[in-house]
Amino acid sequence: MPLNLQTLYILIVFALMNLGAFLVMLLDKIKSESHGAERISEGLMFFLAAAFGSFGVYLGMFVFRHKTRKWYFLIGIPLLMLENLAALYLVYLWFNQ
Repeated sequence: MPLNLQTLYILIVFALMNLGAFLVMLLDKIKSESHGAERISEGLMFFLAAAFGSFGVYLGMFVFRHKTRKWYFLIGIPLLMLENLAALYLVYLWFNQ
């Protein structure tokens, strides 16, 4: 699998989206512990997961023990991880024809 410039850009965007999603989970965990703070919506977390940040959200769930009791996170985020991998593969194929 040759690593050309387009593939490198795809991997950088993927890594940055996951880092951002991981930090959003950290920020929401901090806000959840300080009562009265405005929280980050679960919709935004799912949006970030769908936009190539699912691994960051999933890692953040278990590192910070945040949203692990919500069934729709426990089922939805792994499904979005599969979607992210499939989309990355299709983008890789598109740029490496």
